[in-house]
Amino acid sequence: MVDPEYWKNKTVLVTGHTGFKGSWLSIWLLEMKARIIGYGLDPCTPRDNYVLANLASKIIDVRGDIRDTRRLRAVFEQYSPEVVFHLAAQPVVGISYDIPVETYEINVMGTINVLECIRGSSSCEMGVIITSDKCYENREELWGYRETDPMGGYDPYSSSKGAAEIAISAWRRSYFNPSLHAIHGKAIASARAGNVIGGGDWTYSRLVPDCVRSIEEDKTVEIRNPKATRPWQHVLDLTAGYLLLAQKLAEDPVKYSDGWNFGPEQGRMLSVWGFATRLIARYGKGKLEAASQTDNRHEAVLLSLDSTKARIELNWKSLLDIDNLMDLTVDWYKKYKYESIYEICTAQINEFFPLNRN
Repeated sequence: MVDPEYWKNKTVLVTGHTGFKGSWLSIWLLEMKARIIGYGLDPCTPRDNYVLANLASKIIDVRGDIRDTRRLRAVFEQYSPEVVFHLAAQPVVGISYDIPVETYEINVMGTINVLECIRGSSSCEMGVIITSDKCYENREELWGYRETDPMGGYDPYSSSKGAAEIAISAWRRSYFNPSLHAIHGKAIASARAGNVIGGGDWTYSRLVPDCVRSIEEDKTVEIRNPKATRPWQHVLDLTAGYLLLAQKLAEDPVKYSDGWNFGPEQGRMLSVWGFATRLIARYGKGKLEAASQTDNRHEAVLLSLDSTKARIELNWKSLLDIDNLMDLTVDWYKKYKYESIYEICTAQINEFFPLNRN
């Protein structure tokens, strides 16, 4: 389970802290009394979870581009992080078609910059590098992909994540080899997941924020790829996996320095249309229609992960079912205009902890 005592007074660097997942991770770490340094770009909207939770006043907030090696290195030198969670990324498939070179620069070279800073740091003991379920060569198969399956990716975003995983593996074997941990003292793991939902995500071309924006504007929700099937999971399930993986790296860096899948059971698979139908039903308003296809950009119909390794070796599994994650997500979006977002997030974390302990 996630152990608050382990994180108490730990100095943790979170890249991409202003983003959706980064903000939730930062809040959870704050609740466990960690010292947090955030490194990332400005939030995308004034409604982002990071902004409304007022995290800039609660952590060491550094704004910078992950491609700026000199600035990133200076952060390592000034604040001496012990643990790094690397979440900074260009995270949208559709955008990657428009800016493929920048997507590669951010997702591949940005990751290498973080690895190099960890390598040159005297304080940093471990890094958990976040990639994506789309890092695998997706053959649209019914069964989930395992950690040993080939890396790949059809589009610039997916292939950039596959390339990032190859770079992580190369750096781990070349500079952070687990068998030589007693010499270099560092542990590196990667975490792969996708279709993560929760309150505070306003990214365009993602299902939940697109639905909420349409509902708030009294517009019909247009579903781009209604038949696509996805393994939905809540951001707290995934954040628990990141935190647990870091704890395990500290416990046994030789065993746990590897790539890890974090995904729900196959029974949690649901079509985009089915998920959106449940969402607007839970929200209490809204209407759906299938959007007309205006371009020929490829989008996967079926993609899932086999998380057997995480369940057996880390004792992790996705605990929140579709009803749980719907309730938590809709609750955030219904309350964000009127209530304290930080208190909403911490209440959801505290509600989740009993499930995590069990």
